[in-house]
Amino acid sequence: MRKNINFKGEKMSKNLKPLIALIFLVILMSTPLLAQGSDISDNRTALFKWSLLIGGALIAIAVTVGAMSQSKAITGSCESISRNPASGDHIRFLLIFGLVLIETLVIYALLISIIILMVNWGNI
Repeated sequence: MRKNINFKGEKMSKNLKPLIALIFLVILMSTPLLAQGSDISDNRTALFKWSLLIGGALIAIAVTVGAMSQSKAITGSCESISRNPASGDHIRFLLIFGLVLIETLVIYALLISIIILMVNWGNI
């Protein structure tokens, strides 16, 4: 079995790998914004750049947290049903209700990021 080892020879945390991947993807997605020339000194361009970064970061964080919490909820419900099969119906109902609420929060974050991206920056 292969272990994840960092540069100092220590075992890398499981939570650190998604964070590094998220930072890398944010930097990778922001390179077209940073590649533009500096001759544009309009504030609307700066606001548009920040809106793209904030919208992308918002949806990325919401999806990551939503996926982690959904996996934790599914894991907990499977363990609970395996311990007490008689209460499986109640646990299953609460699981589906919780998953609906978690997914609703992710959809709200998507709507907020779409609103941030679609603001007409020329009329501010």
